[in-house]
Amino acid sequence: MIELDKHLIKKPENNHRVQRPTQTGFSSPATHYSEPRIDLNEVLVSNSSSTFFIRVIDDSFRENNVLTNDVLIVDKSLSPKIGQLVVATVDDSFKIIKIDSASNTELNIWGVITYIIKPVL
Repeated sequence: MIELDKHLIKKPENNHRVQRPTQTGFSSPATHYSEPRIDLNEVLVSNSSSTFFIRVIDDSFRENNVLTNDVLIVDKSLSPKIGQLVVATVDDSFKIIKIDSASNTELNIWGVITYIIKPVL
């Protein structure tokens, strides 16, 4: 029997193997582009405990450019100013009213409309 010298065969020190990919399928062309998500509550709501979202169910407020399926963001903690839209209770129902200086009637203001979100489809 011939005894082989174990030191004659040496393993290479560099490993040239290709790493296995962790992703399956085609990679997205936008993988390098990631932008933080926009949180609408963070952007549009200043006082979350007094802010409400109301969906409009008809076109009875068309004169104020508020239409069916619009979403009103209403803040109850704000004091209304001249020219702002408010939600007021009139005859046990909600109405959208624009505050003007000529009005002498007393209103039961429920909240100030801060934003109107409109659907586009």
